[in-house]
Amino acid sequence: MRITIIGSGYVGLVTGACFAEFGFKVTSVDSDKNKIQSLKKGQIPIYEPGLESLVRHGQTTGRLSFTADLKTSVIEADVVMIAVGTPARRGDGFADLSYVFKATEEIAESLSGYTVVVTKSTVPVGTCRKVAEIIEQKRPDLKRGTHFDVASNPEFLREGSAISDFMRPDRVVVGTDSNAAKEVLAKLYRPLYLIETPIVFTSIETSELIKYASNGFLAMKIAFINQMADLCEKAGADVQDLARGIGLDGRIGRKFLNAGPGYGGSCFPKDTLALSKTAHDLGVPVTLIDAVVSSNDARKKAMAVKVLDALKKRGSVSGKTIAVLGITFKPNTDDLRDAPSLVIVPELLAAGVKVRVYDPLYYKGSERLGHAEEFQGVEWAKDAYEAMAGADAAVILTEWNEFRALDLDQVKGALKAESGFKPLLVDLRNIYKPTEMEGIDYVSIGRGRV
Repeated sequence: MRITIIGSGYVGLVTGACFAEFGFKVTSVDSDKNKIQSLKKGQIPIYEPGLESLVRHGQTTGRLSFTADLKTSVIEADVVMIAVGTPARRGDGFADLSYVFKATEEIAESLSGYTVVVTKSTVPVGTCRKVAEIIEQKRPDLKRGTHFDVASNPEFLREGSAISDFMRPDRVVVGTDSNAAKEVLAKLYRPLYLIETPIVFTSIETSELIKYASNGFLAMKIAFINQMADLCEKAGADVQDLARGIGLDGRIGRKFLNAGPGYGGSCFPKDTLALSKTAHDLGVPVTLIDAVVSSNDARKKAMAVKVLDALKKRGSVSGKTIAVLGITFKPNTDDLRDAPSLVIVPELLAAGVKVRVYDPLYYKGSERLGHAEEFQGVEWAKDAYEAMAGADAAVILTEWNEFRALDLDQVKGALKAESGFKPLLVDLRNIYKPTEMEGIDYVSIGRGRV
């Protein structure tokens, strides 16, 4: 079986490399010729643990190739997957489907022989039906069910653990109303049957909504525990004990109950907005999701205030230096999209604070870090201790593994200790226990009794 994947971004690259590892012949297509040339040389434009070696292995075996020639690759394919970006549209937050529809038009021109066209990108309900309509309009000679079929097959990849998520998923979701397409995609995911992965076959509309509903629910858990953290601080409770206490209930679960500075990344922010817009357009507002979006936006600003308030106890913040440890939205990725740092760092700078940043990937050549407009004016450090050297405070913003075992004596020696005050460490990820912080003025989240 030959697979063509349109789009060599995060989802397209991981999907293509993993299917090639399963033994399928995969062609990854992208209109960016410079990206294609880099990929042919084994140069990966994103950071994802294990992806570079997987891509190179696919190329070595001849099962994974990269091209800008969409026409030829579609002609030869049994399955064509659309994995282009669907960013939030300016103004209304709805998913921008222009890349999906443009790719569909180009696919339609090249279809030859029975082909299953799959929407792998995260798209609002109704998009897959629109893809079918575009193909029929573009190619009146093609009949759906005879020459082609469409299917929805959303991805559930977490940045930083995407390969594991693909190889050992909780489930695979396929939405189609064609038995022929169902048979093709069942063969495609046959390797996962060996590890008894649940394959959920459902309608197209249900499949499209499953992805948004999943991300909306997880975002809601994050917003919930962050609000509980605020309540814990006022009530004298401990949010980590609270999370453990409720998470042991099997109906709730322990995952996504870690208080922090708010969610970010490529999925939750845009998917919650798209879900909200879809629901409003259909006349059934999802007010819980609307509240989650507002709560998360407010959370990021509130965390900047929390840092500044801790610093204000020592006098004027103007001219003070803060070391920020980690700026990506989560560890093991160089993705800055909607990261809390994009709000928190500018708020600190606007208050007159000097900001010194260290992120583990900045000095590993990541093209995403350091170029964001929000970080203009910050100083970059080569490691955590260089960032903290002489700083008035340190803030842990991303829970990278190397921040989990900082030498606290070295931290105390690096941070400035003003007369009458201990060195200040603001932990926005609750990595440490307050009992470990002897000799440090330690500020964390949702620990009201400390």
